[in-house]
Amino acid sequence: MAASKDFYKVLGVSEKASADEIKKAYRKLAKKYHPDANRDDPKAAETFKDIGEAYAVLSDAEKRKQYDQMRRLGAFGFPGGRGSSGTRRGSGSSAGQGGISFDDLQGFGGIGDIFSSIFDLGGRGKSDSGKSKRGPQKGQDVEYVVDLSFEKAVGGGKISIDVPITEECATCSGTGAAPGSVVKTCAECKGSGQVSFGQPGFAVQRPCPACFGRGSIPEKLCPQCAGTGELRQNRKVQVTVPKGVDNGSKLKLSGQGERGAGGGAPGDLILTFRVKEHRFFKRDGLDIHVTVPLNIVQATLGSKIKVRTVSGTRVVLRVPAGTQSGTRFRIRGQGVEKGERVGDQIVEVKVEVPDELSDEARAALEQFGEEAALRH
Repeated sequence: MAASKDFYKVLGVSEKASADEIKKAYRKLAKKYHPDANRDDPKAAETFKDIGEAYAVLSDAEKRKQYDQMRRLGAFGFPGGRGSSGTRRGSGSSAGQGGISFDDLQGFGGIGDIFSSIFDLGGRGKSDSGKSKRGPQKGQDVEYVVDLSFEKAVGGGKISIDVPITEECATCSGTGAAPGSVVKTCAECKGSGQVSFGQPGFAVQRPCPACFGRGSIPEKLCPQCAGTGELRQNRKVQVTVPKGVDNGSKLKLSGQGERGAGGGAPGDLILTFRVKEHRFFKRDGLDIHVTVPLNIVQATLGSKIKVRTVSGTRVVLRVPAGTQSGTRFRIRGQGVEKGERVGDQIVEVKVEVPDELSDEARAALEQFGEEAALRH
């Protein structure tokens, strides 16, 4: 593929496209331009190669990050980078107007290495036999946000979640072949599973887009997965939420991520908890804060009130006579439990003044006010 082609334009997605959007665009285009579905169109095979090359880079988070960095520098002849002005480091540059060469990049201190890691320049990364190294590869990690109720975050417990994840196609068992279809050696990569794009000195070594790196290709593609061997679907996962998780807390479930390639171990599932707010309880570290209303009589004469705790029980709290609005009481051991530590529950009382009074209540309050004025 020519170095000036824009991977994002090849897949028809924006620079801010999510991983799912990139994968969806690739599958749609791969199905449309697959050589087996376009035997009378020689251009379809070339387009299919371009699509595979673009997806190979943009589907890898780290390589996409590196590609975007180089793209902004103008290393591919796109506007906005150093090469867009047409300025070059010297007369020996092999890049055309609007781009910079690999030799130019060496002067940036490490950027040349980044460039090489994306495109495997000059055959780097190959074994002595000339074939790129293949073998078991660990699957990608999957990150997922889990919404939790306030009570579940404090008390912990088991929950069930549905995680969107790439699974092996059940119809073809991951082979990409329609049931009963004959599988033959891939003519594109000659069974190696790898192909090189570009020109000498500027090569991109990537899994073959025709056989998806398997080295073989079925005469008839699986109708369920369009020959990819995998499907995007929801996986039900049972999760044990630890006690005391806070908003933003993370939990890693080993081996619950994307399946590995070539028999490699699966990736991990990394959960981020998002705790919903509660109308009564407020959390501050390991302490729980609540506000409880008191009427004038309770505050003046003292009272015993029942206060709900985050554990679901009710604790009797003694309010002494003459308690002022805003006074706080501490109930030990009724906060958040996390490891060997347990917080407290802080109860703030709010004295409420009634909007309306009966004649008897008004007379009693007037008499109380007159006696209070005499004492002062």
